[in-house]
Amino acid sequence: MKYAAQGQRRPPWYLLATASIGAVGVLLPLAYLVLRAVEADIEVVRELVLRTRNLQLLANTLLLCAGVLAGTTLISVPLAFITVRTDLRYKRVLTVLCALPLAVPGYVMAYALISLGGNYGILARLTGLVMPRLSGFWGATVALTLYTYPYLFLNLRAALAGVDPSYEESARSLGYGRTEVFFRVTLPHLRPALLAGWLVIGLYVLGDFGAVALMRYEVFSYAIFTQYHGAFDRVYAAWLSLMLLGVTVAVVALEWRLLGRARLTRTGSGVGRRPAEIPLAATRVPAKLFVWGVIAAAVGLPVLILGYWLLLSPPAISPVEVLRSFLASAGASAPAAVVASLLALPVAYTAARYPSLTARMLERAAYIGYAIPPLALALAMVFFALHSAPVLYQTLPLLVLAYALNFQALALGPIRSAVLQASPRLEEAARSLGRNRFQAFVATVLPLMRRGIIAGSVLVFVIAMKELPITFLLAPTGYRTLAMNVFSRTSEAMLAQAAPYAAAIVVFSGLFIGFLLKYESPQ
Repeated sequence: MKYAAQGQRRPPWYLLATASIGAVGVLLPLAYLVLRAVEADIEVVRELVLRTRNLQLLANTLLLCAGVLAGTTLISVPLAFITVRTDLRYKRVLTVLCALPLAVPGYVMAYALISLGGNYGILARLTGLVMPRLSGFWGATVALTLYTYPYLFLNLRAALAGVDPSYEESARSLGYGRTEVFFRVTLPHLRPALLAGWLVIGLYVLGDFGAVALMRYEVFSYAIFTQYHGAFDRVYAAWLSLMLLGVTVAVVALEWRLLGRARLTRTGSGVGRRPAEIPLAATRVPAKLFVWGVIAAAVGLPVLILGYWLLLSPPAISPVEVLRSFLASAGASAPAAVVASLLALPVAYTAARYPSLTARMLERAAYIGYAIPPLALALAMVFFALHSAPVLYQTLPLLVLAYALNFQALALGPIRSAVLQASPRLEEAARSLGRNRFQAFVATVLPLMRRGIIAGSVLVFVIAMKELPITFLLAPTGYRTLAMNVFSRTSEAMLAQAAPYAAAIVVFSGLFIGFLLKYESPQ
C-alpha cells in the first residue's frame, strides 16, 4: 500500500464522516429497537422473554434451518460433483439451468407448491387426483430448499474445480477407492465452500417471511409480522426481533468457529492442473435422472404452474395492473440502488486506500446490515421513524433507505474490487499537477470504478425488486409492489390472480441471472 505509506495512513476526516453514514444508518435504528424492547417493566419483560411460545418458535426456526440445510446439501453436493468432475455432456448448459432457481423467490416457489395440491389445485383440475396441499414444516422446507440450493451449488462447484488433483491421485495410489477418496480427501477441501454456502442459506432462512407465512409455519419472522401487523403487542414484536437477531449472530459466530484456521492451499508451485473427468459408465442414467429431476422440480414446476394460470381465459389480471406494480417495485428499488452505491463508495475507498481497524469496522457494519433479518431491520426502522422522524413513517423515502441499508453490502464488493484495481499512482500524478484529493479522485479513479458501481447498483436493484418483508412493514399505504401482490393474493387462495405478478418477477429475475451467468469464466 504505497499510497498509504507516503504519510497518508489516516484518511481525511470528511472521508471518514461519509463512510460512517452507512454504519450509523444501520446501528441507530437497532438502538431504537433495543430501547423499545427495554422500555417495558421488568416483570413484563420477564413474562415476554420466558413465554413457552418463544421456545416453540426457536425450535421451529432451528428445525426449519436444519431441514433446509440438509436438503440443499443433499442436492448440491452430488449436483456439483456431476457437473464438474464427470464426463456428463452439456455440463455448462446444465449448470445454468441448475442456477436458475435463484430467479424464483421463495414465496413464488411456495405459491407453485400450493397451486399444485388441494381440491382446486392444478393436479385435481387436470387429472382429478387430489393431492394434499403442502403446508407447515414440510411445505416451507421444500419451498426454501428448491430456492436456496443454488447458493451452495455454485460455491461447491467453484471449490471442486479448484481442488488440487494431486491429493486425490496420491490417495488413489495408496489403494483407496473413489468413494473413500471423496470422503477422506475431497470433502475436507470443500469445507470452506460448504460453510460459506450454509451461512448464506442459514441467514436467508432465518429472515424469510414469505414462504413460511404462505405455508403457515410459525417461526420468529412470521410471529414478528403477526404481532406487529395485528398491533397485538409491539413490545413483544421488538423482543422477538432481538431474539431472532441473537440467533443470527450465533449462526455467524458458529460459521467462524467451524472454519477456524484451516489451510487448504496447494503444496506445490505452478499452475494447477484440471482433474481428469470421471466416466459415469453404469451410473450415467441415474446421474442424468438426478440432475434433470432437480431442474424439473426447481425450475420446471413453477414455470409450468405459472404458465397454466396465465393461460386461463380471460386473464385474471390486466397487463396494466402488472405494469403498475412493476413500476412501483422499480420506483423504490432504483433509488435504493443509487443510495446503496453512494453509501458503499466511501466505505470501499477507505478500506482499499487506508486499511486500518477503523476501515474494517466500517466495512463490517455494512455486512451487519445485510445479516440483520429483514423484518427485524424493518421493525427497527419503524420505531426510529415514530420516535425521531414521524414525517418519514410509511413514506417512500423510508422504504428506500431501508432497502439501501439492508443491501449496501451487495454494492460494496464490486465497488471495492474496482478501487483495488485502480492504481494509487494515478491519484499521485493528478495531485502533482496541482489538483486536490477530491479532484484527483474524480479525474482518475472514479472513471475506473464505473463498472464496479454499475454492477453493485444493478445487483441491489434486482434483489430489492424481490424484497417482501421490508416492503410489507414500510411501504406507504396503497403502495403495491409485485412481491406484495403475489403474497397477498396467494395467501387468500387467489392463485390465478397472483400468477401474472409472480411471472413478472420470475422473468425479470431470470434475465438478470442469465446476464450474470453470461460472464461466468469458462471451465
